[in-house]
Amino acid sequence: MSALATAARRTAAKIESSTPAHRDRAIDGLRALALLAVPTGHWLLGGFTLSADGALHNASPLGTFAKLAPASWVLQMLGIFFLVGGYASVLSYRRRKGSTGAWLKGRLARLGRPVLGVTAVWAALLPLLHFGAGVPVDTLRTASTLVVQPLWFVGVYTVVTALTPYCVRAARRLGVWAAAPLLGSVAVVDFLRYGPYADAVPSWLSLLNILPGWLFAYQLGVSWGEGRVTRRHAWALLLGGAALFATLLLAFGYPASMVGVPGEARTNSHPPSLLVLALAAAQSGAAILLRERLGRLLKRPALWAPVVVVNLSAMTILCWHQTAMLAAAVPGSYLGEVPGLVGAPDSVGWILARLAWMPVFAGLLVLIGRFARGFESPWTRTGPARRVLAGLLAAGFGVFALGLG
Repeated sequence: MSALATAARRTAAKIESSTPAHRDRAIDGLRALALLAVPTGHWLLGGFTLSADGALHNASPLGTFAKLAPASWVLQMLGIFFLVGGYASVLSYRRRKGSTGAWLKGRLARLGRPVLGVTAVWAALLPLLHFGAGVPVDTLRTASTLVVQPLWFVGVYTVVTALTPYCVRAARRLGVWAAAPLLGSVAVVDFLRYGPYADAVPSWLSLLNILPGWLFAYQLGVSWGEGRVTRRHAWALLLGGAALFATLLLAFGYPASMVGVPGEARTNSHPPSLLVLALAAAQSGAAILLRERLGRLLKRPALWAPVVVVNLSAMTILCWHQTAMLAAAVPGSYLGEVPGLVGAPDSVGWILARLAWMPVFAGLLVLIGRFARGFESPWTRTGPARRVLAGLLAAGFGVFALGLG
C-alpha cells in the first residue's frame, strides 16, 4: 500500500509541476464533476431484466422507486457541462490563430473521432458476439441502445459549438440576458405541448426545444467567459432557477425525475423541458459563485491530479462507460439473475447490490480506456481507406442501434 501511495504522490506532484500557472482549475474541476455524473447516473439508474430466451432488456429502478427521483437532480449535471463548455470555448476562440472555420474544424474533429471509434468498434463486435459467442440479438439491440444513448449529447454539443461565434456576439451585446430568449422559447413550447391546447398540438413540436434547451447553459457559459456575468447575476440564476424549479414541480405537475421513467407519458430530458433549464440555471449560478473556492481547493496536488486525468479522458468516459457496464452484464446474463447486475431493479437489495457493482464498472472502464483513449488523439496514422471503413461501420451500427435495419 505504501508503494502505491508513493507512486500516487509522485504522479500528483508531476501533474502539479506541469500545470501552467494560468490554468483555471475551477473550470476543469466543474467539467470533471459533470463528466463523472454521467456514468454514475447511468450505472445507478440503468438495470437489466432477463427474458426467457436469455436476452437482456433495459429496466430502471425509477419505475418502482419514484422517491429516487431527487437523485436525478444531482446526477443531471449537463447544465454544468454546457456552462463550462461555453466558457472554455470562448477562451479557445480568443486564442485561435487561424480562421473561425479552421477553429471549428479542429473542435469538431476532437468530438467526432471518439464517437466514430466507439461505434465502429461495436459494429465489428456485433457479428462476433452473435455468431461467435451466441449472444441473443435482443441483447445486442439493448447494448446498442445503451451505447448510443450518451452519444446524442455529442451531436447537440457539436451544434452548439458551431454556434460559438454567434453566441459570442450575443454575449458582447446583451451580456447574461443573451440566454433569456432561449428560456422564453422553451417556455412557449412547453405551454403549447402541456397547456390547454395540448391535444391540438402535433407531437413533433417538442423537438423545437432541443436546440434552445441545451444552448441555454452554453450561452450562459459564453457570457461568463466574456466577463458579462457578475456575482449578482449568479445569485439571480441560483435563486430564480430554484424558485422556477419548485414552481414547475409543485404547481404545474412536471415529472420529478430528470431522466425518463418507464411507463411515464412525459419526460423532462428528451427533449429538454423548462424544468431542465430551471435546474441548469440554478446549477450555473451555484457553479459561478463557488468558482473561487473550488479553485483554491484544487491547488492541492492530490485533488488536482484526478481532475486532470478525468479531463484528459473526457470523451473516452462519455463514449465507453456504457460498454464497461455491458462488459459485466452480458457475461453475467449467462449465469441467470445476478443481484444488482441482471434482474428486475425493484428492491432495496438490488440498489445495495448495484452500489457494490459500481467499482467493478469503474475498473472495467479504466481497462477499456487504456485502449480506447487513442481514438481521442489525431488519427495521423490512419489512411483514407481506414477512415472510410470506420465511417461505414459506424453508419451500420447506427442503423442497427436505432432499429432501422
